Amino acid sequence: MVSEIHLSPADFSALSQIAYELFGLQLRDGKQSLVVARLSGIVRRHGFRRFREYIDYLRADRSGDAQSELINALTTNHTHFYRESAHFAYLQQLLGSSWRQHRRLRIWSAACSTGEEPYSILISLLEAPGGVADREIRVVATDIDTNALATATQGIYAATRVAELPAPVRQRYFLRGCGRWADHVRIKPQIASMVQFSRINLVTQFASPGQFEAIFCRNVMIYFSQETQELLVNRLTDSLEAGGYLFIGHAESLSSIRHSLRYVAPAIYQRAGMVVHR
Repeated sequence: MVSEIHLSPADFSALSQIAYELFGLQLRDGKQSLVVARLSGIVRRHGFRRFREYIDYLRADRSGDAQSELINALTTNHTHFYRESAHFAYLQQLLGSSWRQHRRLRIWSAACSTGEEPYSILISLLEAPGGVADREIRVVATDIDTNALATATQGIYAATRVAELPAPVRQRYFLRGCGRWADHVRIKPQIASMVQFSRINLVTQFASPGQFEAIFCRNVMIYFSQETQELLVNRLTDSLEAGGYLFIGHAESLSSIRHSLRYVAPAIYQRAGMVVHR
């Protein structure tokens, strides 16, 4: 049995500081065992015997590879298709109300994880009553985790991940695997082509990927400090069109931060201004 690598209080403090400075991630007291579980394998793989050596390696790295490896290990990519389904129903309502005259829709999935969220956004719009055949739809999907983005870009999932979707939806938007992929499905190429994936660190001074009618940034701010949450929400607001909507996680709230958005429904906020028809 491989012995556990010891994480001293000083090591935990140093890792917490690095995670906060680079990613806005708060590792509070009580997370020591999680850090050991998530990072011990990486420490050993690099040939280090102590966390202090790994910390020195992190600080010395200029390629960014060590930082990506760190955040990939520490973040939890818990997601599924149509997670918090009320949000997708609200999207469909917008097509018949605020967005009724829009010929072009751009939506940003800002913490897209392994892709279920942006594909759910797209499928919801395509499945909306009345259809969207005469509209141009583009979903931009970003995340900081390169492993999650690789999965999202491939669009391949265990068949159990889509088992609860209605059979007609599975048939319209997924291909069934065969051979060694018999227990998997893949998002159809014509659907995947409507989603653009890229890596963005939301807590740095990132370049906005555009202006959007809606932004989904769900279940990520719970890991951030109040200061980081406020900074992020105001950056996201700048990327919303006038009258655009911000969707956050149902476990999250904007009540403790300063922002200019208007509450419209549970975990849904709207930017002020006249809706621009495009």
